Amino acid sequence: MTAAKSAPRRRDTGAAEKEDPPFEASAFAGSLDGAAPPRWVGWRRQALVLAVVLGCLVVFALARWLATTPHVEGTWAAGPAGELVLKAHPAPALDARRGQAVVAIGGLAQPVDALLLHRWPRWQVDDGARARQVSQHEALAAVLAAPASRVQLHFADGSIAEAPVTARGYGGLGWLYWPLAALALALYLFAAVLMMARPLPSTLLFVVMALCQAGNLLFIAVESTDGLGLPAGALASDLAVRVALDLCTAAAAVHIFLLHPRRLPHAHRLALAAWAVVPAWGLLVTWGAALPLWWLGQGAFLALGAAALVVARVSHRIEPNPYALIMQGLAAAALVTLVLVSTAAALASRPPYATPAVAGGAAVTWHLFLASLLLLTPLLTRRRQVLREFALLAGASTVATSLDLLFVAVFSLGTFTSLALAVFIGIALYAAARQWVLNHLIGSSVLTTERTFEHLYRAARAVQAHPRRFPQLLAELLRELFEPLEVQRLEEGPPRARVVGGGAALVVPTRDGAHEAGGGDRAHPALVLRFARRGHRLFTLEDARLADRMVEQLCRAVAYDAAVERGRFEERQRIAQDLHDDIGARLLTLMYQAPTREMEDYIRHTLLDLKTLTRGLAASEHRFSHAAAEWKADLTHRLAVAQVELGWAFDIDHDRALSVVQWSALTRVLRELVSNALYHGHASHIDVAFRLQGPLLVLQVADDGEGRAPESWSHGLGLGGVRKRVKLLGGEVAWRENGERGIVCTVRVPDLAPRG
Repeated sequence: MTAAKSAPRRRDTGAAEKEDPPFEASAFAGSLDGAAPPRWVGWRRQALVLAVVLGCLVVFALARWLATTPHVEGTWAAGPAGELVLKAHPAPALDARRGQAVVAIGGLAQPVDALLLHRWPRWQVDDGARARQVSQHEALAAVLAAPASRVQLHFADGSIAEAPVTARGYGGLGWLYWPLAALALALYLFAAVLMMARPLPSTLLFVVMALCQAGNLLFIAVESTDGLGLPAGALASDLAVRVALDLCTAAAAVHIFLLHPRRLPHAHRLALAAWAVVPAWGLLVTWGAALPLWWLGQGAFLALGAAALVVARVSHRIEPNPYALIMQGLAAAALVTLVLVSTAAALASRPPYATPAVAGGAAVTWHLFLASLLLLTPLLTRRRQVLREFALLAGASTVATSLDLLFVAVFSLGTFTSLALAVFIGIALYAAARQWVLNHLIGSSVLTTERTFEHLYRAARAVQAHPRRFPQLLAELLRELFEPLEVQRLEEGPPRARVVGGGAALVVPTRDGAHEAGGGDRAHPALVLRFARRGHRLFTLEDARLADRMVEQLCRAVAYDAAVERGRFEERQRIAQDLHDDIGARLLTLMYQAPTREMEDYIRHTLLDLKTLTRGLAASEHRFSHAAAEWKADLTHRLAVAQVELGWAFDIDHDRALSVVQWSALTRVLRELVSNALYHGHASHIDVAFRLQGPLLVLQVADDGEGRAPESWSHGLGLGGVRKRVKLLGGEVAWRENGERGIVCTVRVPDLAPRG
């Protein structure tokens, strides 16, 4: 937490509380130097409306296409040997055959099995099984497309029954279609809003990831419909297209981590290597039909995910940016769950295909988890508790369903036992992940309200005592609250606290009471706090609001102190005026009526002392050299009348201003010490020495009087007043014997910085 060099000057041109997008330049420099987010006017509003209309049209056109597709109703399941089993049907004649296996459909007796229930070729590991799966779906689509209202079902016992063929309708889309389609639409619109808010090439990478996963969700929505029968061609390109979408997502993630939050060496070359995997996959699909495509595609996907994790780790090692740390954690969570899903899909795809629905469910939950991460990432610094909980639940569900498959496939556990273990592990993982997220977004060592108030109260008292140290005291308070790794200073910053660099830094204006009174949105000097909790937590908008409240409270302390000082000044002026008009006039009258020359001189010098006192009370501050000259003139006159010699030494490194409080305290201390030497010590010679070096002031008054053994003195009003006034200055006073005769009093004030 050391102060670094000042960042370049800038002037904020946008709204104070707008947050910069998460993918800015290294650390936070781009957030400070970039233009403010544009307002939603002109072409952006029109483009957003157009994007909403197009997205809704796509979703409803897809729904209409599925609703008009013919299908065979019923509830179907996979048998123990991989056969297609009828579980229930709305037609009474077919419902009577529940539990029987269907081996073929149609007049040509097209063979079918449980692969007809596996709707996700993307997660079918065996190439031969995938080919049969796609072939069965295409053959069934051709059978159902024939102009007939019924289709033949061939059962394993050799019997044949006819099942009605009807259009699916909107009610037959299934309960998963609309939530998945809505999430895909939300992800698409979220990407559109982000791109239009910041039409920059860097934002395009995030848009690519969001659009790819929106496409994946639409594929899943289409393939999750009820009954038997999908539109022709719906599954033919499922593996090729969806793996390409996943590879684009992973390549974009690698590219983003290479650039943000810090551009790494050889970023463009490494990004080009990551993107080269996508066309390589296209060549494999076109020319490598004999190759194990699923293993190659999934391996490339996992490799890119691991590369993204490594890049995020390297970025955090180069610069301890908490954004890179959180991205590293999210990438690790996505990669680990992907490994679990891949392993579960590989094991579940083996004959007899007993759990195709569960295997597909694990893949669906993983894509939901990835989509929720994409929605959450740009909003990490905002309080989006519902979205965070949804992401955590999706991740825990992915792990639970994957472990359920693994327990059944590897350990041959019963359905209830495997499900119970998987749910227990998923809940434990959810709790641990939730705590990790809270630690990195809010912090595990968040100060309580009492501790925060204690820090604020101490800072406010310090500001009241030293108003001109407002920026330093504010920086100390912010260090105590947020524990930043670095603190920098800006000559000009925003009028309100801002989170920049995706939560890596917090810009806090150091406006004091004078700036606050000026109002407006003009720029102020600012502090830039980088890397909260020593690089382990992001700054959030709540932190910005808290910082603003801290600044406001300190500004109120400064304003209160200024108001008190104004009241004191006005009261001093009133007292000075009363002394001048009343006491001065009476002394002047007495001087003209004095019976002797000595009395007239005494009253005249008393009037001079009164004039010095009233002038000092009426002034707001005094130059140290001017005050010393007045002190010397006053002491010279007093000691000359008493026939006492004065020794005067004055050594200062540079002149400075004294507040009224400091001037008054030093004046009274000096007068009291000289008076004690005169009237109690009966001194014949008094030496007064001032030495001022930096903030340290040393005042020494020595005499050759009769005073001895100062440690045995009883401190009455005189010496007690000296101690009190020196303590008010923040110093200390000590008396000692002056050799064989007299007393030496030394006053030390370590910090004579102007106050008030």
